[in-house]
Amino acid sequence: MNIENILFITASIMAVFMGIGAIVVRQKAAKRPLTMKKILIPPVMMSTGALMYVFPYFRLTPVEIGESIIMGAVFSVILVVTTRYEEREGALYVRQSKLFPLILVTLLVLRVVLKSILSMSISPGEIGGMFFLLAFVMIVIWRLSMYIHLRAFNKQQISSL
Repeated sequence: MNIENILFITASIMAVFMGIGAIVVRQKAAKRPLTMKKILIPPVMMSTGALMYVFPYFRLTPVEIGESIIMGAVFSVILVVTTRYEEREGALYVRQSKLFPLILVTLLVLRVVLKSILSMSISPGEIGGMFFLLAFVMIVIWRLSMYIHLRAFNKQQISSL
């Protein structure tokens, strides 16, 4: 077994644990009202990962950038469509979705399959860069949707006073 296979297996196992962590975090987050801070912090903190592009090993071609952005936008639609909101005690909450764990597991499986297919023609660094960009685009679009819902809710609260 060569080093790239070991790294691929290790990265896939780490992705599973990160997915499990995301499920737990989302379930806890659903117990607290949606705020601007809760919407902004994940993409802002994740944006620090873009520093990987400083290193040539992770840099992408324009085609890879386009593919990553398009796939991130497509996957974000799933999150946007399946995210439900509810009003409780004068605040907006993200309702826990029974589909979220299934969607996340499906995305993880798809990630592993795509990664194994892409690794035949693209370096592991470029694959890492592509998946980071895909995830970042997906999160930003989803959080933008949350912001729009929160803003509309706040306007409704103000107008009902």
